[in-house]
Amino acid sequence: MSSTSIYEKGLDDLVNVNSLFTIAVFIGLAYATPGQRSLDDREECHAGASISRRLVIYEVVSFSFFLLSSLLAKTLKMHIAIFKDEFKSRILRTIRVLMLTLAALGSAIGCFFLLLSMIHVVEIRLGRLSCGSSSTWIAAGTVMIVVSVALIFYLPTVVYILYVAWRQT
Repeated sequence: MSSTSIYEKGLDDLVNVNSLFTIAVFIGLAYATPGQRSLDDREECHAGASISRRLVIYEVVSFSFFLLSSLLAKTLKMHIAIFKDEFKSRILRTIRVLMLTLAALGSAIGCFFLLLSMIHVVEIRLGRLSCGSSSTWIAAGTVMIVVSVALIFYLPTVVYILYVAWRQT
């Protein structure tokens, strides 16, 4: 498998994953309606407008980073297709690695903000974390652990790929 086909496969996968995350962003935005009541019976445990506002902010920031990542990945794929024969050019290699780095960073940062927004969705639906509801803590803890484990595997792999790519420039 050639290095350009590896780039193209990786970029396609990055765009596909970002698309799935973007769907999650829009699902999360559906929970940002004013006056939304949690399943907790205690009045002080209902998420207020500030949590809904932060949810919208985190969702928009997350979407922005996923969009940045996807657009850079698509641009890089077109760049590779157009300049296949000029892969040896130092300037073009540097541009490619820079776009790859920004695409990977955009995806990772988008995941972080999506994690924050999912915690707010949990608070809106199940009650504030500060109220100590076991269902809220289980849901929030699960999403934090699962996303953290995924990032523990994802980030070192991306860092290694970027290290190799930067060494080749």
